[in-house]
Amino acid sequence: MSAGYIERILKARVYDVAEVTPLEAAPRLSARLDNEVLIKREDLQPVFSFKLRGAYNKMVQLSEAQRARGVIAASAGNHAQGVALSAQKLGLRAVIVMPTTTPSIKVQAVQARGAETVLVGDSYDEACAHARTLEAEQGFSFVHPYDDPDVIAGQGTIGMEILQQHRGPLHAIFVPVGGGGLIAGISAYVKHLYPEIKVIGVEPEDAACLKAALEADARVKLDRVGIFADGVAVGQIGEETFRIARTHVDGVVTVGTDEICAAIKDSFDDLRSVAEPAGALAVAGIKRYVQDQGITRQTLVGIHSGANLNFDRLRHVAERAELGEQREAIFGVTIPERAGAFKSFCKVLGSVPVTEFNYRIGHIDEAHIFLGVGLRGGNEEREEIRGRLQAAGLHVVDMSQNEVAKLHVRFMVGGRAPAPHERLVRFEFPERPGALLQFLQAMGDRWNISLFHYRNHGAAFGRVLTGMQVPTAETADFHGFLDEVGYRWADESSNPAYRLFLR
Repeated sequence: MSAGYIERILKARVYDVAEVTPLEAAPRLSARLDNEVLIKREDLQPVFSFKLRGAYNKMVQLSEAQRARGVIAASAGNHAQGVALSAQKLGLRAVIVMPTTTPSIKVQAVQARGAETVLVGDSYDEACAHARTLEAEQGFSFVHPYDDPDVIAGQGTIGMEILQQHRGPLHAIFVPVGGGGLIAGISAYVKHLYPEIKVIGVEPEDAACLKAALEADARVKLDRVGIFADGVAVGQIGEETFRIARTHVDGVVTVGTDEICAAIKDSFDDLRSVAEPAGALAVAGIKRYVQDQGITRQTLVGIHSGANLNFDRLRHVAERAELGEQREAIFGVTIPERAGAFKSFCKVLGSVPVTEFNYRIGHIDEAHIFLGVGLRGGNEEREEIRGRLQAAGLHVVDMSQNEVAKLHVRFMVGGRAPAPHERLVRFEFPERPGALLQFLQAMGDRWNISLFHYRNHGAAFGRVLTGMQVPTAETADFHGFLDEVGYRWADESSNPAYRLFLR
């Protein structure tokens, strides 16, 4: 299977626009993991991402007639910039269809390369459908972001460069996975020459389409896809990319949001580069793999696939990095509501560094404290602190993995209000004008809103926590309404953080 791709990769026309990026050591991470960690710096490409390799290789091979009609693509990020730069280099007309939720900085970056932008829909799928319509109507050539042999071959040149740059033994190469173009190209090349080198895919836990496909031995369409690592937020692996991956990929590691944020910090510490969430996936995957497999003194390569991060997302990344590095824990602690109880509580904590302490009187007998503590010993120290508090007779809830607590409740501690029949619901609203109004108009006057919390994280979708007063008999109708609106939602009415601090 891979022999044909070897020729395609060797003949790929990527270096008219792409750089041969360095393979750099990560000394701090290597020392911590007791393995040699090397990072392939695709963030140093002219568009700060590997995507222009595949885009240009596809476009440079178009016929004269196809070039004359121009190209079209659907993308909210790195692929769009790769197509725009390639079109600029080749003198082609390029139209990029982008969701209306695309941050203006990305739209402007594409326009600065001379491409035309069309904003349609709230998601990639809607933008892609419109791009396909324009393709049929106006005769454009569609440049797929991953599921195309020429695109796959272009991305495969990264594997070729890695093997040229590191002549010694390699245990594994870790590759971020969205639609699969990058891992298909790299694995086809590497496995043909050195089948003993492992190729490991890395996906977010909430967007693991390759993992699901490998387990089912068939392409699977995910019901929901997480959006934090938006560069790999793909609901189904590509057809051609899966055909290659099912044979050449050795496994998939999945990581959570906090682990991705910690990996962004690791990349900055070693490389002074600020990776986008998808760009940091490989580093997060290396850390998880080493932890799970217990390997030492091996050489591990990670692909730093991109650095197109909105500046205002750094606040969220910094907040979550300490949790991902197991340097912070969050607890909900109940102490007696009486004079001297706070002093006694602090004595139990002792010299533990407190990173956050939120409290507001809410009950005559009990006080609920939102507590953040710094850790030096990771999960073992977290368990020791929890045990110490419990031994003192205090009720403790570990909220270090509680998304509602970390995203919303920590900013809302301060009071309760009587709200009969309240249901707590977590949403992802598209970041565009009118999204909230659309939701409220659909709801009409059926249920009263009793709580609302929103923070902008610089992503295409905002995270919203809302309380609604829904009589028990109307719960089924309420859930049906939420499904009809079409926004991703989760009922958090039983969440312990909600019950401790907001009810």
